[in-house]
Amino acid sequence: MNSFAQEEFIKKYSLGKSAFDRGQYRISVECFEEASKLISLNTSLGGEIQIWLVNAYQAVGDEQNAIALCQKLCNHPHGDTKRQAKSLLYILKAPQLQRPKEWMTEIPDLNSAPKLPINRRASSPRKIKPKRQIELVDLSTVNTDDNKFIFVSLLLSLGVIFSLFIL
Repeated sequence: MNSFAQEEFIKKYSLGKSAFDRGQYRISVECFEEASKLISLNTSLGGEIQIWLVNAYQAVGDEQNAIALCQKLCNHPHGDTKRQAKSLLYILKAPQLQRPKEWMTEIPDLNSAPKLPINRRASSPRKIKPKRQIELVDLSTVNTDDNKFIFVSLLLSLGVIFSLFIL
């Protein structure tokens, strides 16, 4: 592969992956298909791009192309590609489970909903209550006579620490 084709492949491959990650599956299918034309499909990188293409086909709802490509990849010379293809094929061929209607949540179409009159009173800004102010206390007015307990506990703690050092 010449350098131009290699650069074009990398560009298309990267665009396809980023489109897939963004949920733009049709764009990713186009990019992966173009990139797969620029590389040998029997290599590990060729197998990788085809696995991406299977996932993109499945994401756009093209189950037939996804299954057909996956079946072809089950005979790929690269071992990882072969294993991934077999796993994907198992998933793609699995029967679709029917979900009971009560499990589903119906999302209403808001475009068809009637326009409601705007309640001006509800849309007016709410009054914000001021925060409570913290009341500051003058420390010179605090009664400190009952604080002898702190002094006694401090002396007792120092005595315990001193006795630990002696031992």
